[in-house]
Amino acid sequence: MELAKSFVLQPMPPVEEEAGLQAAAVKKGHPLGRLADLEGKWQGTGFNVIWRPHFHPEVRHFLELNLTEETFEFQRIAGAIPNRGLVQKDINMFGLNYLQQITDRNTGAGLHFEPGIFARVPATTNPKEGATIVRMASIPHGTTILAQGNSTAADETPRPVIPRTDIVPFFSGNPKDTGEFDEQHLNRKTRFRTSGPGLKGITQKLLDDPNSLLRDAIAKQNITSSIKLQTSTSTKTVVSGGGVANTAFLAGGDEPNAVASKVSSTFWLEKLDNEGRASQLQYTQRVLLDFDTLSWPHVTVATLRRVG
Repeated sequence: MELAKSFVLQPMPPVEEEAGLQAAAVKKGHPLGRLADLEGKWQGTGFNVIWRPHFHPEVRHFLELNLTEETFEFQRIAGAIPNRGLVQKDINMFGLNYLQQITDRNTGAGLHFEPGIFARVPATTNPKEGATIVRMASIPHGTTILAQGNSTAADETPRPVIPRTDIVPFFSGNPKDTGEFDEQHLNRKTRFRTSGPGLKGITQKLLDDPNSLLRDAIAKQNITSSIKLQTSTSTKTVVSGGGVANTAFLAGGDEPNAVASKVSSTFWLEKLDNEGRASQLQYTQRVLLDFDTLSWPHVTVATLRRVG
């Protein structure tokens, strides 16, 4: 699915306040700002871990583990995306639409399909925010997200600083009050975790810190510049926008089946060996799924190379 080559967004009437600034940006070839190098097709591998609800009288969770293959394709949206203002003058955004597909590397099963948009938002006066980026995504399981944040360039210290992450569940609203389950430890037998061929290549190191896969991938690379794109659905984390919506089934009745309550992600666009354009894309994403009184981290990571 692609946008028609003749399709160009055209604000009617034009957004006059931004006209000069946007014309200058277009002349320089980067109305997308730091999102520009996302455009194209990316493929690679990664790791997905998700605690999911389990309809069982005794154990109400299941830990699914997947080594993954992934394709991420971004297409620039031609023209400006107008936003009409009431308490401040109009603004234009510029963006890319994308399609993400993830499969299990061991079994070939399709795991994830996600259409969405990344967009650059100019600085605003009401609310008073600097230039930001926004990610809008639809997940077929029944969740839509709007995550907003910022972008930073790192030319002087180009190697990304990729922090640890974990999959430790905690009581909802209290991250310090954590739980401990046999499924977190591969040396403990359990019927409530991926088994057999699906576990091939999965190590305890990955369960302890899924982001270790990203650090290992770049350990011997010569990364000469990088851009970090960071967004969150939490209105208190980065900027004032953002949120998550779930279907009625996920929200449940007396208690949720599995509500996605927060989504945060960091993407790194990386140039290797002083190349002119980023050729590597890494990301880590953390979704909190709330069910059975706990928040269960769902973490996905991948390292992708430009193929188009």
